[in-house]
Amino acid sequence: MGFRTKSDPDGRKQILTGKRSALFVSVCVLPFVMVDGRQASAASTEGTSAAAPAAVVAPSRAIHARTPRISESTSSVAPTGGYIEDIRVSGNTRIETNTVLSYMVARVGDPFSQDDLDRSLKTLYATGLFKDVTLRRDGNILLVRLKENPIVNRIVFEGNHAAKDEDLRKVLALRPRAVFSAETTADDRQRILEVYAQKARFAAVVTPQIIKLAHNRVDVVFQINEGPQTLISKIAFVGNKAYSESSLAGVVSSKETAWYHFLSSSDEYNPERIKYDAELLRRFYLRNGFVDFQIKDVKGELSPDRKSFYVTFTMDEGVRYRLGKVDIRSSLRHVPAKSLRKYVELFPHQWYDGKAVQDNATDMEEILQAEGHPFAQVRPTIARNPEKRIVNLLFDVSEGPRHYVERIDVNGNTITQDNVVRRQLPFAEGDPYTTSYKKYAKEAVQDLGFFKSVDVSTSQGSAPDRTNVAVNVVEKPTGEFSLGGGYSTDVGVIGNVGLKQHNLLGTGVDAGFSGTVSQWQKQADISITNPAFMGRNLVAGADIFFVENNYQTYQNYSEGRYGITLRMGYSYNRYLSQSWNYSLIRRWVGDTWDQSSYYVLDQKGKSLLSQIGTTLMYDTRDNRMAPHSGYYVSVGGDFAGIGGDEKYVRGKVNGAYYVPLDDITNSHSWTFMVRGGAGYMADWGNGRHDIIDNFYLGGNNLRGFLDGGAGPRSVGILNHSSEDLLGGRFMYNASAQLNFPIPFLSDMGIGGRAFVDTGSVAGLRVKRLYTSKANDGIYYTPISGDTLRPRVSAGAGFSWKSPFGLLNIDLGVPVMRSHNDRTQLLRFGFGQQF
Repeated sequence: MGFRTKSDPDGRKQILTGKRSALFVSVCVLPFVMVDGRQASAASTEGTSAAAPAAVVAPSRAIHARTPRISESTSSVAPTGGYIEDIRVSGNTRIETNTVLSYMVARVGDPFSQDDLDRSLKTLYATGLFKDVTLRRDGNILLVRLKENPIVNRIVFEGNHAAKDEDLRKVLALRPRAVFSAETTADDRQRILEVYAQKARFAAVVTPQIIKLAHNRVDVVFQINEGPQTLISKIAFVGNKAYSESSLAGVVSSKETAWYHFLSSSDEYNPERIKYDAELLRRFYLRNGFVDFQIKDVKGELSPDRKSFYVTFTMDEGVRYRLGKVDIRSSLRHVPAKSLRKYVELFPHQWYDGKAVQDNATDMEEILQAEGHPFAQVRPTIARNPEKRIVNLLFDVSEGPRHYVERIDVNGNTITQDNVVRRQLPFAEGDPYTTSYKKYAKEAVQDLGFFKSVDVSTSQGSAPDRTNVAVNVVEKPTGEFSLGGGYSTDVGVIGNVGLKQHNLLGTGVDAGFSGTVSQWQKQADISITNPAFMGRNLVAGADIFFVENNYQTYQNYSEGRYGITLRMGYSYNRYLSQSWNYSLIRRWVGDTWDQSSYYVLDQKGKSLLSQIGTTLMYDTRDNRMAPHSGYYVSVGGDFAGIGGDEKYVRGKVNGAYYVPLDDITNSHSWTFMVRGGAGYMADWGNGRHDIIDNFYLGGNNLRGFLDGGAGPRSVGILNHSSEDLLGGRFMYNASAQLNFPIPFLSDMGIGGRAFVDTGSVAGLRVKRLYTSKANDGIYYTPISGDTLRPRVSAGAGFSWKSPFGLLNIDLGVPVMRSHNDRTQLLRFGFGQQF
């Protein structure tokens, strides 16, 4: 690209902006410089010897400063050759003479000492302010002649696409309006190459070009040829006997390059990732009984054309061990070893699993601490028997050092209030402190979602048993403005907008507004939630909402509601929590037509719901969004009738259990899940019996069936031919699902699942029955599908965490169904906020 030029008032030309054409040519011996826009050869330009940094420097040639030296007249000065009567400085235009003198070791009145002159020369060079320094003696006067380094006018990057300008500027030591240094420029070139190395571009070439301007200024242009990405063409394993290369390739996070990795960075060579892969291999072998496993060498070799890498892991597997004796030794007061055996989850003759051993020790330690032994520690020790290939395991239970929290400091929180962080911690000043608390403290603060990074460190307090805890955080934006779109089989094409603040004024309060418009639904919601209401273990919040659903695709009416919900919840411990809610909602049913069944026509009109509900949940899942292990059980109920038109009691129970299949598949991506639920509602008093309050089965809770498509429905007759889904008062459902990785697609964020769903809903709940012959001779609507006989479906699906949003597709095939149940073979949803 070519630069445009503009004349200065004095008639000289100055480089401004734009692209450079072929003005610069890299040469091997005599680099050229631009002086006021004119080319001058290195041989004829003053100061362009080895001391002059202002030159075009090829990537293979280092930029360096002139080696400090003293002129011949100075070097011949004898230490006893008189005293310095005066020091005269010349050549300095920006830097004050007094400043120059302050840097020098030699002073007026000192003898002419060769050592002082050498040190003065080196000190002046070390400031980085000068590109040439000459010291010369003239009688008893010391002459100091300087050439100042230029000032950086601007820094320009050309040819960069994979790395943004702002990302490259962050790593530079050079800055505009700072003193130019050739050595710093060379270091910055190396830093830019390191940025490209992190992006797997090891063939990148960076050429610094120094362009001289008027008034001793320079432009620094980093000409970048990024080159292609350096991908991994081959991953090899040497020394593996128990597991094949394909099995180990599934363990490491780095992958060989393939066409389907275009949305993943796993095939890019990254030295840090390779180190992590070595650790993954070590953990894998240790989990599978190879106690003596060692990584001998990890090597990444760049191909001769610098376009790909060959990665080789050299290992020594050793022998595989089984567990022998599993013992407990306790020196903890009032805690005999016998009483701890019930907490041992391992058994003899199973393959030794290092992770399971450590997890068992950690669990036992936490149980003891919760039971009133805050300083209990459990240390697993092993004794190998290579001949029998067994490992004897001993859990050593003892009391660790006593430490108490003396002070808690929260640092780096410029927005979030201290108390928001403190209330997340599992301890307070004066409480016992153990090493396990550090892990939980970090996780608890990270779970707030308010910080880019969280670090918990400790230091010695005022006494040996006192500990100061520092929580160091880095704030991140917690406001969110979102626009979204997508498609769902539930509501059609979706558009949404949202404005939220998850940390309102640094108080931890979550507040926001969201709105959704789709083909068959409109929704608006204003919500606010305080996770520590009144400074206590109490979550409190409120929602004001409006919803309008148009069910014309599978129901012959529309339904709308607006109202307010008040929420409150609290935790008993890490796993057990309870929530309460109260709702006051105005509802209406409309858009019926002449062909609608009598049961739907009975619903037309408005109603008021006043309802209180509660849910008690015990949850041990390792991840709420994507569980891999653990389980949850929830029991809840709703009571309607504190005013309003509805009077019913509704109970619900749900649960799920997640089984990791790591031991069977040697992969963390396989999970088996079973879940189920049931609900029942009973009426009391003289309520409206609106069908919009009933249980419905189908869609998400019974794939292969339309939303509400399994269960009681009206049968069309004569001039009321529509069949409307009516729901029921009792429902149960269950599901078994296997989550698994899809070969070659896992790195793209695609995971598969296979499932079997079953369930049923029954118990007609309507305002009145129309099953007898009327006086006008017309038979009113009978009911179909009101049976507890199970419906069953089976199928498969996949989820894709694409750059454009989460895509879910499920294909469910009904295996058992009732007559006239409505089915839906393919179900999918897609959406993204941006």
